[in-house]
Amino acid sequence: MKNTFSKIAVFTYSSEAQIIKSRLEAEGIEVFLFDQFTVDTDPLVSNAIGGIKLKVWAEDEERALKILETISEYSLDDQGLEIDCPICGSSRVEFYKDVRDLKSFFVYISSFFRKKSTVPRRYEYHCNYCKQNFDL
Repeated sequence: MKNTFSKIAVFTYSSEAQIIKSRLEAEGIEVFLFDQFTVDTDPLVSNAIGGIKLKVWAEDEERALKILETISEYSLDDQGLEIDCPICGSSRVEFYKDVRDLKSFFVYISSFFRKKSTVPRRYEYHCNYCKQNFDL
C-alpha cells in the first residue's frame, strides 16, 4: 500500500532535482519534490529549510537508490563518456568557471555595478583525485 514516503536525495537548486526526478520517472518511479516552490521563490532559503527533498514511495526506495548510483556525479564529454584526467587518469573530474586575472576581476566588478553579465571567465576541469586543473 502506497502510504509512506522515503527521502532519497536533497538538492540545493530545483534544476538539479528536476533532472533526477525526470530520470526516475523515466524508469517508472513516482517522484515527489518537497519545498521546491519555496526554494524557487527565494533560493537563499534553500539551506535554511534543508533544500529540496526528493521523495519516492517506500516500496520504490531500493530501486530508486540503485538508479541514483548509476548517475555520474562527474563531468561527461559530448558522447556521454566520463572525462579522464590527463595527469593521473582518474574519472573524478568536475567542470568549473574561474575569474583569474586582474582584468577579469575589474570587468566582473564593473559588470556587477552595471547589472550586466559580460564577465570573461576561464573554463577548466578540476580533478578531485590529484587536485590538478586542466583544459581539454
